[in-house]
Amino acid sequence: MKQRMTEEKIVLIKRRTRLEELVARYNTISQAEFYIRRLGADFSDYAAEDQTYQKAVSQALTGLESLGRVQVIDREHVPNFIFGEQDIVVVLGQDGLVANTMKYLKEQPLIGVNPDPLRWDGVLLPFSVKDLGSIVRDVMAQRRIVQEVVLAKAELNDGQTLYGVNDLFIGRKTHVSARYELTIANHTERQSSSGIVVSTGLGATGWLKSVLAGAAGIAGSVAHSEAAALPSLDIGHFQWDSPYLLFTVREPFPSRSTEAGLVFGKIDAGNPLRIVSQMPENGVIFSDGVEDDFLEFNSGVEVRIGLAERKGRLIV
Repeated sequence: MKQRMTEEKIVLIKRRTRLEELVARYNTISQAEFYIRRLGADFSDYAAEDQTYQKAVSQALTGLESLGRVQVIDREHVPNFIFGEQDIVVVLGQDGLVANTMKYLKEQPLIGVNPDPLRWDGVLLPFSVKDLGSIVRDVMAQRRIVQEVVLAKAELNDGQTLYGVNDLFIGRKTHVSARYELTIANHTERQSSSGIVVSTGLGATGWLKSVLAGAAGIAGSVAHSEAAALPSLDIGHFQWDSPYLLFTVREPFPSRSTEAGLVFGKIDAGNPLRIVSQMPENGVIFSDGVEDDFLEFNSGVEVRIGLAERKGRLIV
């Protein structure tokens, strides 16, 4: 039996594959296969993805157990798991799993591992399973570069908080308009829109880029429109450790009782964004695209959005 290098705990975060999700829904692999084939889809792709991922989990677990005490956690249990201060966290999965793990950490180092490089690009997954042993050894010896990641934080006036690694969304559960009062830098507006997106530097090439691309396209096609005055953004200068956030209002609707002037801006340590809900029901705040993990944001509730007091630490 190999002697472990350390008694530090290594936490391996894994997720269900698409095949596992189908089996959980339809009880058996054969029933899952019947469902997929009935839709005309290629079931062999689901099976191949699952086989590759399970092999990666097995290889990662075997390698990590020789280095330290390992605890395996499924994605759905991460929000309620208590990480130790000295834990080393290994995420085996897509970029979204890295983001949705990082927001529950308290600056523990996080190693993103790509289980299937031929399938996933993995911007936040710089390592393969075969690299894992040497990477963990380097982290234990503090020989690896750590990339700091600025997080967003939403704090309600009742004390509830929610962190965002990529972004926060403030709006309605449904597609009806969200109504609220927005304040930043001593300017206040009542607005009606399809919601507000607050982005970190890490998330700037995701949802924020998509919203701004749509706005730029509209501005470019409407001559002499007020939309042509929308602020431009060079996302290349908005980095993972940039000490600010950017917010943008989706589809603001100007009317007799609502305005559409404060539709884009910067949030920093001296200028948090404050929003008071005017939605009687179904108002929500969620982060990183996980709609099931949300704060209720209904009439009278106020949220302060700013930089988090802690940062993510991604091993690169």
